[in-house]
Amino acid sequence: MKKVITYGTFDLLHHGHLNILRRAKELGDYLIVGVTNDAFDRERGKLNVRNNVLERVEAVKATGLADEIIIENYVGQKIDDIERYDVDIFAIGSDWEGKFDYLSNFCQVVYLPRTEGISSTQLRAAAQESIRLGIIGCGRIAKRFAQEINYVAGVKLSAVYDTELQHAEQLAKENGNCIACANTELFYANTDAVYIATPHLSHYNYIRQSLERGKHVLCETPMVLKEQEAQELFQFAEQNKCVLLEANKTAYCPAFTHLINMVRSGVIGEVVDVEASLSKLWQDKTLREFDPKQAGGSLYELGSYPLLPIIKLFGTEIQNIHLYSRMENGVDIFTKGVVNYPKATCTFKIGLGVKTEGNLVISGTKGYAYVEAPWWKTDYFELRYEDRNKNKRFFHMWSGEGLRYELQEFLSCIYKQRYSTGKLRRHESIAMAAVMEQFTKRINTTEI
Repeated sequence: MKKVITYGTFDLLHHGHLNILRRAKELGDYLIVGVTNDAFDRERGKLNVRNNVLERVEAVKATGLADEIIIENYVGQKIDDIERYDVDIFAIGSDWEGKFDYLSNFCQVVYLPRTEGISSTQLRAAAQESIRLGIIGCGRIAKRFAQEINYVAGVKLSAVYDTELQHAEQLAKENGNCIACANTELFYANTDAVYIATPHLSHYNYIRQSLERGKHVLCETPMVLKEQEAQELFQFAEQNKCVLLEANKTAYCPAFTHLINMVRSGVIGEVVDVEASLSKLWQDKTLREFDPKQAGGSLYELGSYPLLPIIKLFGTEIQNIHLYSRMENGVDIFTKGVVNYPKATCTFKIGLGVKTEGNLVISGTKGYAYVEAPWWKTDYFELRYEDRNKNKRFFHMWSGEGLRYELQEFLSCIYKQRYSTGKLRRHESIAMAAVMEQFTKRINTTEI
């Protein structure tokens, strides 16, 4: 029996894909189709993929042309697959001509003619107009976010607004083809969705007024500092058929998602502890982050990041949290938190004026997961065991500022009309807001 293997994303399956599959099928007796998984597509820069891997597998299966479907997870897998399945022919579209000649050492390589005038990119462009995205607040993070928009398909920066018009004008000048707005009415008239990057205390009002105007909202973390406000805003967003997401970039990072899914699968046994830390040493004390009137301090500024793995793995039913903070000029320059669950106790440390090792350790009954600093920009993690020969390492790409991942998930929710995402559930954002509120009220909080 002659076996043939081919690979592809197969996004928005079209007759060009069908022609490739038919031609590959005709080369032998048994066709294996490799469908690239979502994380691998992201690593290759394909943030414009519309269908997730399960949807794409089902689409290929429905063609009836594949005898077997596998998932492509990593670079170099093609050689492994060819040897594992005893493949005779590797077939791929002619637009890859020459790129896979190295596989001729393992099997015959055939480049199949592509169907002219059709591609997934063209279909995506025809099927949708770009979402007009506006930015409220034109400070440091907004400048980085504006650049990240260039790496995600289906969106364009259309308008920017800041209470200081010159800041908006500068951002518009740096990015071109967008309007610097002197008022919010002009801003909303030129947007379909909004990214909010203003100081924490202004988030609630900007989210509320954006949702009232029917705009989808991606808001910087922490979204709000009160549990009730978070609950209200998520409910209001769904009532208005709008997507509301908290822009915690780590939550949408491919490597972090992979880590959490692996730990949940039981690879390190039952999880009993999470230790997460994050710190920065900023010398300029005039920054907003050190101003108590603008909700400055370590917990408000950084707390949602170490809370993320704790809440993802143990949930929102927290028994109690104890906070220990070193205060300086009205803000916490260091806070240590002890988070208690029925069968686990977790800790986190954050600092704006105290330096600590910024790693993540997830302890289980069979082993532990380790992510080196800076873990919140996860691109590599290890699973470690008593028998070091069983240790495993995992590598992923962290592209640019990492903000493109949150934007891509935001757009996916808009296009598919999903009000929530498994990468950061609404109740998880609400739980984080509750921790912020606890600190504001100084409940179970000790100054050290």
